[in-house]
Order: sequence, then structure tokens, then C-alpha cells
Amino acid sequence: MLKKIAVVLMTTVFMPVLALAANFVEGKDYKLVASPTPVTPGVIEVREFFWYGCPHCFRLDPFLNTWLKTKPKDVNFVRTPAALNPVWEGSARGYYAIEMMGMVEKTHTPLFNTIHEKQARIFDEASLASFYQRYGVDPTKFRSLFNSFPVNAKVSQAKQLAQKYQIEGVPAVIVNGKYMVSGDGAKVIEVTNFLIDKERNKK
Repeated sequence: MLKKIAVVLMTTVFMPVLALAANFVEGKDYKLVASPTPVTPGVIEVREFFWYGCPHCFRLDPFLNTWLKTKPKDVNFVRTPAALNPVWEGSARGYYAIEMMGMVEKTHTPLFNTIHEKQARIFDEASLASFYQRYGVDPTKFRSLFNSFPVNAKVSQAKQLAQKYQIEGVPAVIVNGKYMVSGDGAKVIEVTNFLIDKERNKK
């Protein structure tokens, strides 16, 4: 009997905590996107807008990397470098050039680390080419892609999406083209997972 009472008491005590963990509030923990954008049918899209020079993006990156290791199969994760000004656009061009060379996974975190741990300003074509060369990237090929038509198109698309989602700062995580989550800690992942489940249950 005492054991049953103890179980009931423990359940009563922890229920509010569990409820708090399982339910996040619109307008407080996340917000609705003013102009929702259709995403690829059949998957739930999670899109991160970031800039390599952003300290909040740097702090969020390890949480995202951990989440990606166990990401659900029906979730498509997309990194989108925000090109909200000329300096940020340089980083975006570098990202898309490296993406076309298949080197993002090898260089993404090292670039973040170098910029923030060594206070290095690696944002323009020359500094990016020099940095990426350390990781086996051909600087001549990188420079040829930096201002190429395909990279121009990707940067233009990133700008259009940022405008459509009304991105004013980073990091900004967009879930299924409908919800925006901001922040730089573990809560961003928790809210993102909550919204993924919310979208999954609508199917």
C-alpha cells in the first residue's frame, strides 16, 4: 500500500515537469511564420539559417551536430547561410562553393571553431580560400565557384527565403516552412523535436 502511495506521489510531483517538457507555447517558445512556404512533400523540413561569425550560431552548432546523429528518417535538414549583408554574403558564397565540392561536413565545424576560438576574420573570398586549402580544397577551383552562376543562384534563393521567413537575425530554425525557433541552446532542439512531432501527427 505504501509503495502504491509513493508511486502516486512521485507521478503527481513529476507530471507538471513532464507536461512542461512536452508542450511548448506559440509566441513564447516558437512563432508562426507569417508566410509559410511549401516544402518537399513526404518529409518534414528543418532549415537552419546561420552565419559563421555569429556567436549564437557557434553555440548552437554542437547541439545540432548531436541531433543530426539521431535525426528521424522522415526529417530533411538543410543548412542555409544567411546573406543579410555583404559580409554575410561572402560567408554564404564560401559555404555554397564548398557544398558544391562536397566538403561541408569536413570543414563546417572547423571553420566555426577557428573564427570563434581564435578570433579569426574568415569571411571574404581570399581568407576563405586560404582556410579551406588547409583541408585539401583546391583554392583555384574554390575561387572559380565563389562567384559562379550556380553559387549566385543559391545565394539568391537564400536571400529570398530569408525575406519570405522575415529572418532578422540568426540562428533561426524553420520547421516545415511554418514555425521559427530562435536561441542557441538545447531548448532549440527540444522545441524543434516538438514541432516535428506536431507536423508528423498532422499526416
